[in-house]
Amino acid sequence: MLLELSEEHRGHLAFLPRVDAAVVVEFGRIAVEFLRRGSNPKIYESAARKLSVSSDTIQHGVEGLTYLLAESSKLMISELDFQESISALGFSEELNNLLLQLYSDNRKEIRAILSELAPELPSYHNLEWRLDVQLASRSLRQQVRPSVTMKLHLTQHGDRDTRVLQTDPATLLHLAQQLERALDEMKTSHCGRVVRNIK
Repeated sequence: MLLELSEEHRGHLAFLPRVDAAVVVEFGRIAVEFLRRGSNPKIYESAARKLSVSSDTIQHGVEGLTYLLAESSKLMISELDFQESISALGFSEELNNLLLQLYSDNRKEIRAILSELAPELPSYHNLEWRLDVQLASRSLRQQVRPSVTMKLHLTQHGDRDTRVLQTDPATLLHLAQQLERALDEMKTSHCGRVVRNIK
């Protein structure tokens, strides 16, 4: 799987061939630090003074490198695919090898950082349901209005939460069909490849 970079990201990475290898390695360290702790304008200003360029150029270079490393790590692309992805950028062989080394050395740490940043979503614990049917009202003597009331128990961070939902049977049937369609889609080979790459 090759990584596709937009023109904007290619423009941000275009700064890398103009600096020497030690600076690219330092940018790699700053990029991993950027993922861990967020942006630090002081570092950009300090590097900009040393390299005699604007701090925006440094910031864009680091952000471009951060995106390249983070997306590659998230998709778990192989080293060969990473090499092919960056060779399309037109960098020198030395810079390509340096970026490959940065990716190889940091991808496990980047994946760990990204997994910590991902929000933990509530998970299913239990479901209680009840079917109610209204047969008549003061204004309509003969009517049939069914409704399904569900009490959904969720778990998040060890805490239990309860949500009460109410719907009509037609909407519930449509929802069940959509979920079945999604489960069938997960059995396709394309989804299998995507899921393997995500893990």
